[in-house]
Amino acid sequence: MTVEIAHPRQPGAGDQARGEEPGTRPGEHPLAPARLRQVFGAFPTGVTVVAALVDGVPVGLTANSFTAVSLEPPLVSVCVAHTSTTWPLLAGRARLGVTVLSTGHEQAAAQLASRSADRFAGLDWRATQDGAVLLDGAGAWFDTSVEQHVRAGDHDIVLLRVRALDADRTAAPLVFHGSRFRRLEEPPATPRPTGPEESS
Repeated sequence: MTVEIAHPRQPGAGDQARGEEPGTRPGEHPLAPARLRQVFGAFPTGVTVVAALVDGVPVGLTANSFTAVSLEPPLVSVCVAHTSTTWPLLAGRARLGVTVLSTGHEQAAAQLASRSADRFAGLDWRATQDGAVLLDGAGAWFDTSVEQHVRAGDHDIVLLRVRALDADRTAAPLVFHGSRFRRLEEPPATPRPTGPEESS
């Protein structure tokens, strides 16, 4: 998934006269939704899948707005758009699984973010006894229940109480940045300094 991004130009004297912000196109409002999305996308995030069984079938959506909220009580949150057609199916579930995707999940992330009728086709997943759905190979997972909805503009902030959790520290995270899925790059190994060779 890519978004064409205009290269920001250097601000000139005429910008202030026109009331334009640096980086906006002529006539574009600096807080237009497209501009907001572009700038928000400069902040790299992880990628999660929120999912549960609905009538015995896995239903889920991707969310990169996941964040830890509280240790006591244990709370996390996701933000869900009011236009989502999937969230109304999940909102009333007893338990929701939150899977933190790893680098092996690029295809799964794209598939789960699509409008496909069966987003879980071909994916490896499991369900808990209470109906939370979790993907295999995750960097981390949370078994949660809905604690509270907070209306916030065109989204709801959904607070989730953590009931169980675990993590695989060997799994490298999948990152969403600039409207693309990316991987973290390991820095090159720094050679260990060596002393002068001993003369024989």
